[in-house]
Amino acid sequence: MKKDSYLTTAKKYLSKAKLFLHSMGPGVVTGAADDDPSGIGTYTQAGAMFGSAFLWTALITWPLMASVQMACARIGMVTGEGLASALEKKFPRFVLVIFCFALFLANTLNVGADLAAMADSAEMLGGGSSHIYVVILGASIAWATVRLRYFHIARVLKWLAISLFSYIIAAFIVGPNWDEVMRDTLFPTFPQSKDQWVMLVAILGTTISPYLFFWQASQEVEEEKAAGRNTLKKRIGATSSEILTRKFDVGIGTFFSNIVMFFIILTTSLTLNKHGLTNIESSRQAAEALVPLAGRFASLLYTAGLLGVGLLAIPTLTGSAAYALAETFGWDQGLDAKLGKARAFYAVIIVSTLFGIIFDFSGINPIKSLYWSAVVNGLLAPFLLLGILFVIRDKVIMKGQPGSKIGQTMVALSTILMFGAAFGMFFL
Repeated sequence: MKKDSYLTTAKKYLSKAKLFLHSMGPGVVTGAADDDPSGIGTYTQAGAMFGSAFLWTALITWPLMASVQMACARIGMVTGEGLASALEKKFPRFVLVIFCFALFLANTLNVGADLAAMADSAEMLGGGSSHIYVVILGASIAWATVRLRYFHIARVLKWLAISLFSYIIAAFIVGPNWDEVMRDTLFPTFPQSKDQWVMLVAILGTTISPYLFFWQASQEVEEEKAAGRNTLKKRIGATSSEILTRKFDVGIGTFFSNIVMFFIILTTSLTLNKHGLTNIESSRQAAEALVPLAGRFASLLYTAGLLGVGLLAIPTLTGSAAYALAETFGWDQGLDAKLGKARAFYAVIIVSTLFGIIFDFSGINPIKSLYWSAVVNGLLAPFLLLGILFVIRDKVIMKGQPGSKIGQTMVALSTILMFGAAFGMFFL
């Protein structure tokens, strides 16, 4: 009898674990993709240059990022279309075209910098030339994105998110003073210089990032297509249960993303900044600098994590631009579409990756590029947030299921914060 009781309890917990894993989907992938090499480079710079001064940003950006990503998820789930299609119903076409090409350029710069950072990591782990790794990685990721079905891509991306745990482990290896950490986290310090304002814009831009807005909404459409809802009519509307599941998914994904952000800033603050290493020129330099300060294992974790998350982020970057442009110009689209049917869609992915590979041979500093691509995203994002806010408030576009009052308020706060940071960067 006792054995049956244990079996029943075990089955109950196994069922809950399966439900938890099943609910993990687009939100987890999007949250993990947020900690791409650009994000890692920006957070490394923040910790190296300013110590623990920006730890508080990981705390306040979590609810803001979660609300924005949930707004984008709701748009995809309720309208059955991607974000660009929803925005086109609210704004003149030429405005959307400008934003889509700005997104393509920003994402391509990100892809190039990400590939360079990943190649440095691969060179450290396996030897050889970083230029060769850039070509191999870029070509392999582009091939997989074009050839594999959405279901396979989503499943691989979800498991690649595990690589981000390496940054949490690395922080504990260093051994922080938790009293100081909590003080800097709970009591924000106002930016005191232009460099700090620029850093705040970069952190916000790589955390609440435009490409994730488009990716989140488009992933929802892909999820519905994968479930057999292949026509727009079948995809319109979402049940309360579906929305609740996605809120849980997005909440976990964004929380995980911000925890990783917190520990990257913390680790580099305790190692690089404390030892005067404030000017980091490459991801390789950052990893090598950790060896005498935190041990070789911490350095390997930093390097392996950067490589893993790059594999996750690059399809998200190229894919989000492809979805945005396809919706704007009415192209056939989707990662389940055949190459011959969606040539323009896949061409965007291939061209973006190709330019990213070429970027590596330009001699531009990859860490600086990662950082400044985050700044560009920080300046572009608040304008898109305004558009998202107008869309989720529109009962007609949202098919009678607009965003909640709390959700709308949080998106508005995100918009105000990002406009405020941009104002501080230029005028304070």
